[in-house]
Amino acid sequence: MSENVLPAPSLLARARLLAAPTVGASVVRGLERVTGRPVEQGFSGTPPEEPFICVGAALPDALRGGPLVWFHSVNAGTDTLLSAGPWPSGALLTRTVGRMGERIAQYVLAWVLAGCQSVPEFAAQHARAEWRRIPSELASGQTALIYGTGRIGSAVAGLLRGCGIRTVGVGRGAGTAPAGFDRVVGADDDAESLASARWVVSTLPLTPATDGFFGADRFAGMGGATFINVGRGATVDMRALEAGLRSGAVGGAVLDVLPEEPAVPGDRCWQLPRTVITSHSAGITADEDVVTDFAACWQALAAGRVPGTAVDVRRGY
Repeated sequence: MSENVLPAPSLLARARLLAAPTVGASVVRGLERVTGRPVEQGFSGTPPEEPFICVGAALPDALRGGPLVWFHSVNAGTDTLLSAGPWPSGALLTRTVGRMGERIAQYVLAWVLAGCQSVPEFAAQHARAEWRRIPSELASGQTALIYGTGRIGSAVAGLLRGCGIRTVGVGRGAGTAPAGFDRVVGADDDAESLASARWVVSTLPLTPATDGFFGADRFAGMGGATFINVGRGATVDMRALEAGLRSGAVGGAVLDVLPEEPAVPGDRCWQLPRTVITSHSAGITADEDVVTDFAACWQALAAGRVPGTAVDVRRGY
């Protein structure tokens, strides 16, 4: 968790609990149940003088200057929070993951199998009232290259591996294989795996190191793989992706995220060949996910442990 300092249980016991106005009623009730104290919903222009805990999607500038003890994000991604300004010194940052790994893994598997069974082609034939056999493709025995070996990447790998797909991860811990992966390589050693993969899946967070990570070299190095992005849109150079699609180095793309969202009707992304865009819906966070993950963090902190969803603010994830 790096430089963040764990708040003492005694500090948690007396900290005020604030929630953003956008936090739903069911989440507020859950937070009150977990902590045994009332939630103060809505932010004023002046930060509290007393230590406080905050739950929301964004941290207003006014609260960054106050005695923030802990911020729990209702989202899995924290790049927007961290890019808004220096993170308050000593404040813990945690995030909501919930069942997102399971949801995203099923999303990826659905598109993998849809491609193998020619679902888009059959749907197009149906619209034309055309009867023509299209050979299917076995997923088993083929390779998926998955960028990111954390919770979400591991969940994706585990589900694909259950279908007999060979799973290669790309992560910081090259050489070690977390659950779900057959092996893991480093980002500097991915060229051979890129060339042989049938699917390339990105679960990468957005950090200074991953901004534009998928550029011309990586897309040109693919051997016709389908590219699936369930991480962050800005990790992809969209012009480079378009070039890869038009050259055939990238066989197709499924994009749940884009650098600029929402995409307007005239956006160039809608004209990408062999591409489907799914409007950032692969891993929608449910209210119960927020409460469950907050409760797990609360229990860990009460026991003096680092929560499993704590964010290393220097790395950005």
